[in-house]
Amino acid sequence: MKKYLALLLALVMILSLATFAFADGVTINVVTSYGGDDGNRSNFEAAVKSYEASTGNKVNDGSATSNEEWKAKILTDFETGSEPDVLFFFTNADAEPFITAGKVVSIDEIRAEYPDYATNMKDSMLAVAADGEHYAVPSSGYWENMFVNKSVLEACGLEVPGPDYTWDQFLADCETIVDNGYTPIACSLFEVPHYWFEFVVMNNGTLADQLEVPTLDGDGNLVMDATAEKWIAGLEDIKDLYDRGFFPANTLTASDAETVEMFNDGEAAFLIDGSWKVGYFTENAADLGDFAISYVPAKGDRVASEAIGGISMGYFITRKAWDDPAKREAAVEFVSQLTSDEVLSTFVTTEVTALVNGAKPEGLNELQQSAADANANITGISGAVQDTLTAEARGDLFANIQNVVTDKMTAEEAVQSAIALN
Repeated sequence: MKKYLALLLALVMILSLATFAFADGVTINVVTSYGGDDGNRSNFEAAVKSYEASTGNKVNDGSATSNEEWKAKILTDFETGSEPDVLFFFTNADAEPFITAGKVVSIDEIRAEYPDYATNMKDSMLAVAADGEHYAVPSSGYWENMFVNKSVLEACGLEVPGPDYTWDQFLADCETIVDNGYTPIACSLFEVPHYWFEFVVMNNGTLADQLEVPTLDGDGNLVMDATAEKWIAGLEDIKDLYDRGFFPANTLTASDAETVEMFNDGEAAFLIDGSWKVGYFTENAADLGDFAISYVPAKGDRVASEAIGGISMGYFITRKAWDDPAKREAAVEFVSQLTSDEVLSTFVTTEVTALVNGAKPEGLNELQQSAADANANITGISGAVQDTLTAEARGDLFANIQNVVTDKMTAEEAVQSAIALN
C-alpha cells in the first residue's frame, strides 16, 4: 500500500509539474531588426505582447538595429550554434549561408504539418532561395526615396521637388542651400552610403538593368562593360557631391542616427532613406508638417519617378526550434501572428506587402499621406542591387566609398575590389 501511495504521489507530482509547465508556456528566442530606433518598434512590441497574452509563451527579444555589424553577428550566431528560434532577416543572398547549412526550415516542410502556415501570403511573392525553396514569410515591403525638410527649402526660397526633378536642378538647389548656411544632404558615408549608391547607379544606367553586377575576366580584372562603367560613374557622382561640400562636414565619421537627427532638427534639406523612416519621424519630429516625401533627382535615361523597392525581409524558423518539440508550435504560432493580416496592417502605411487580401492601414498622418501621394506617381520600381552581393563584397564596396571620395582609391579600384569578393 505504501509503495502504491508513493507511486500515486509521484505521478500526481509529475502531472502537476507538467501542468505548471504547460501553463507557463515556453520561451522562444526571437531576433529582428526592430531595434529601439526603428519606426515600427512600438508595433512590434504590441504584437509580441499580444502573442504572449494569447499563448502563455514568452519571447526573449534580441532585436537590434539593422546594419552590417548586425548582419555579421547573425551569421556568426548560426556558425556557433547560437542562432535564435525565430529570425526576422533579409531574404536575399545574406540568408544563403544559413540556408545552405540547413539551419532554417522551408515553408513547404512547415506546411506539411501546419497546412495553413503563410497561406495568407501570395506564393508568387515569397522569396526564392538558391535551392528553389521558400524559407521566409514576408513582412511588409519597402520603398526608398527622398525625404525633404520643407522648412529648410522654404528658408532657401526653394520648392519641394516633383517627379520630374533633374540632377542639374538638384545641384543648383544644393548650391543655394549651402549659400544659405544649411547642409544639402543628410548622409553618413561612414555608415549608410548604400541609399545614395543605389540611385547614382540607376542614374548612370536604367531601371531595367539596375540589378546587373560587374564581372571579372579570367585574369581577375574588371570587365569594363556598361555595368562596370555605370558603377564607376555612380561612385564618381558621390565623390562630386562630397567635393562640392554637399554632405555634412562629419559625413566620414558621423553615425546614421546623427545625420538623421541633423535632418530632423532642420539643419539639412535632403535625406534618402526608406519607408521605415516614416515611422521614425512620426514619433520624433516636432512638426510632421516640416517634412515630405519627394523624388531622388534623375539624369540620363532614368526619370525621378523611378525608385527602389520591394520586399526584402521575412520571418525564418530555425531548425533548432523546429526540432525542439517544446518550441516548434510556439515558433509557428509566433510567425503566424506576426504576419497575420491584422498585425501587418499596423506595420504598413504605404509599403508593399505580399498579403493576398492586402493591408488595411487606417488614419494616415500628414507624412504618411505624403508618401502615399509620392508613391502614386512612381512609374517604375526595382529591387536594390546591393542585395545581390555577398556580405563581403557589399561591406568592401561601402567601406571604400570613403576612400574614393578622399582620393585614396579610384572608383574603378573600389568596384574591382568589391567584385573580387562577390
